[in-house]
Amino acid sequence: MTVTDHRPTPTDRKYRPGSLEIFGLILLTGILLRGPLQSWFSGPAMQTWATTFVSVCIQAIPFLVLGVVVSGAIAAFVPSSFFTRILPKNPALAVPVAGACGIALPGCECGSIPIANRLMDRGVRPSAALAFLLSAPAINPIVLVATAVAFSTEPKMVWARLVAGLTTAVVVGWIWERIGRPEWLRPRLRSAVTEDARGWSVFLNTMRGDFTQAAGFLVLGGGVAATFKVLVSQGWMQHIGSSLLLSVILMALLAYMLALCSEADAFVAASFTTIPVIGKLVFLTVGPAVDVKLTALQTGTFGRRFATRFAPLTFVVAVVVGVVVGIMFWGL
Repeated sequence: MTVTDHRPTPTDRKYRPGSLEIFGLILLTGILLRGPLQSWFSGPAMQTWATTFVSVCIQAIPFLVLGVVVSGAIAAFVPSSFFTRILPKNPALAVPVAGACGIALPGCECGSIPIANRLMDRGVRPSAALAFLLSAPAINPIVLVATAVAFSTEPKMVWARLVAGLTTAVVVGWIWERIGRPEWLRPRLRSAVTEDARGWSVFLNTMRGDFTQAAGFLVLGGGVAATFKVLVSQGWMQHIGSSLLLSVILMALLAYMLALCSEADAFVAASFTTIPVIGKLVFLTVGPAVDVKLTALQTGTFGRRFATRFAPLTFVVAVVVGVVVGIMFWGL
């Protein structure tokens, strides 16, 4: 008896447009509707939306590029045994070591996601890679210098941010080591990079793939942040500073929704003159760890099941750590 092969042929597969096709369609639509779009964006609210959207994307893209460059370099030039050698075998020690390594990379949260993804591809435990993902944008030298400039009259903020950012990364990593499940992460495709397949072609292909995937979700997160900026009245925030609890809640939510780059968020936090310093520290702790942009990027990179668990966990830990560290430095 003849067995019929029912495997789908290339012609049977449904066509799915790629990122270039979608971008081309959006560009064509913008050209055809240039007149209506120009009049629509002429209003003050839409100008604010457009300005916020563009600023979020422009702030993030250079560091996203840095991240995918490092990611491509790891894939193409660094053997997988390197990471297993430098990180302790014990997960309880690997997590803080990976978190402390975040101080060496001058990038923001957008760039840390493809790097963490590549570290997992190279055999690093997810808990350690996620600790690095959280610590790198919070405690790297550029962020700390920017914080020192923004809070020149409050020098303790630099140390408080360093302690809060590193503690958040380590605590979340330890918790994920205990409760994380492999099935919560998107199934990892077999890497095309082997010990014998390295070089510039692998570097360019990996970098292009990581950037194409991450940039689309960056645009989505930037749009959400811009919408929130338009809908929330700035005058309303000025009346929250009289309550520490309300200030913490407000600043945590703002950090999540505004999706600022960690290299610039200190200047925004310092501008809230009516907000207590603990509320500002919560803002600086939550923002680099979790926001709408990062949630979108993590969904695209690691899958929806991961993001729906990791984002709430990170948000709660960052708020609690920010408050506790703030009380340690400044008291109630």
